[in-house]
This record gives sequence, C-alpha cells and structure tokens, in this order.
Amino acid sequence: MTVGFIGLGIMGRPMAANLLAAGQDLVVWNRSAPALDHLASLGARRAVDVAEVFERSEVVLLMLAGESGVDAALPRGTEELTHLVRGRTVVHLGTTSPSFSVALGREVEAAGGWYAEAPVSGSRPVAEAAQLVIMLAGEAAVRSRVAPLLAPLGRAVVETGPVGSALLTKLAVNLFLITQVTGLVEAFHFAAAHELDLEVLQRVVDEGPMASTVSRAKLAKLVAGDWAVQAGAADVLMNAELVVSAARQAGVATPLADAAHDLFAETVDGGWGGLDMAAVIAAVRARSSRPGGAEPGPRAQVLIR
Repeated sequence: MTVGFIGLGIMGRPMAANLLAAGQDLVVWNRSAPALDHLASLGARRAVDVAEVFERSEVVLLMLAGESGVDAALPRGTEELTHLVRGRTVVHLGTTSPSFSVALGREVEAAGGWYAEAPVSGSRPVAEAAQLVIMLAGEAAVRSRVAPLLAPLGRAVVETGPVGSALLTKLAVNLFLITQVTGLVEAFHFAAAHELDLEVLQRVVDEGPMASTVSRAKLAKLVAGDWAVQAGAADVLMNAELVVSAARQAGVATPLADAAHDLFAETVDGGWGGLDMAAVIAAVRARSSRPGGAEPGPRAQVLIR
C-alpha cells in the first residue's frame, strides 16, 4: 500500500521519517522544500502538489497546522475534492476542533472516501523517538485499516470511537499538559525569585513523585534558558483556545485552563510565540513586574533570561 503524507513541519517530519524507517512506501508533499529534500533523502517519493499525493496514494495522512492548514491544502466544497478523495482514506493527524473534524469527515465520506481522525500526544522529541500515543477515531472498519499504518509512529494506538472522540480526548490530555507545564513554570519562577539554587530545585523535582517525562524536559529547558521548540508557545495557545471553546460548549468550568490560556496569550502577544512553551515564563515574569501582578509589561521589559 502506498501512503501519502502532507505536512512536514515540527511533528510531521519525524513522523514521516519513522514511517519510512518501518519500510512504508511514502509519497510526501510540503509547502517548503527543505523538509521535502530531507524526506526524499530517506527514501520518500516527492509529489509536486497535493493532487499528486492523492493520485498516487491509497491512504493520505494530513499533519497540517490547524484548521487553516487543512483548508489551505484541501479544496473543500468543490468537485476537485471529490476527485481527490473518492476511493481513498483520509487520516487527519493534526489538532483542530472536534466539530471541524466531524464536518471534514462527512464531506470526505459524501465524496466517496473514508475518514479517520488520529491526533497524537507528544512533542517533537517524542515523535522523533517514535513514542507518540495516537488516538484513533472513525468507523470500525476504517480504524482497523488505519491502525497498523500508524503503529510505527508511537508506543500505542488507542481507539476512541466515532469521529470527534479522538480530538476531544486529545483536548482533555492537552488541558492536563498545559496546566501542568504552566504550574511548573510558576514554581520555577517562585524559586528563582527567592534566589534558590535552580539546579537543586531541578534535582528535587526530577527525583520526586511529581517527576514525569514532561517535567524533566521542561525544567531542564528552564534551568538552561533553552527555548528551542519542542512544543511552540503559539501552538499551545491554539490548543488552549480549543480546550476553552469545547469546555464552554459543554458548560464545563476550566479555571486552570483559563488562567493558562491568558498567560500563553500574553506570551504570544509579547513576541515569544515562536519559542518553546516553557517561554510562558516571560508572561509570569512580566506580571510580577507590575503593581498587583495583574497585567503583562511591554515586550521590552519581558526578559526570558
């Protein structure tokens, strides 16, 4: 079976590489050439555009940046989409609202294709190590066809039920992730403000009951002042917005997610959206610099280190 892969960004590039390493015949496309060149050097076949990916593939995996990325790649609402997807399986790997995925799935199925959503849990290093957790939703027959193809990407493929359920599960996981990292950043800021030895703090957390893969990675970045992207602050803000929106639709209170959302919005507004999510410390520090700690300072006053 030939598989297509569209979207070779922070997550897509290592995911596609792991499929190739597993022996998968892969046709790839991306808006920028360097990622295409890299995957071609690993054995992927380059496509000139999205249409060629669909033409040459039975299953097409989409790892695109949000809803706008999907809409930019797929000619939804046109006869061209029908020509692309008829007789093919489309797998949506990215993070969008569940309602967006449900609507996309209905459109693909109406055009004569099959659809599954399969968002992933994990950052770039986790993707590189093929240790992602993949949440898979769709019709049972589609899930059984898609699950073996996704297995090389991670440690587990967990089937969640109908379309929409995987993305809701992803949002629940991300709510935990975002609030966990924000709490860790606040604890680090608290320790730094009291002039504690931050490497000692790191050792205590790493050896203690709260330690996790996430806490170890983010605390190491905070201590080192390393803002290279594992999970970007702007992407985290997008996820926080999706979480809060889904919560409001269900009448669910999310006080911690609301607070984290505001801090990441301030981080992005301050110009740090392209850095790792640990850079949310910029917003925490900015609040500390003003009376009452209620508002962030201007970007010139927000020092990451």
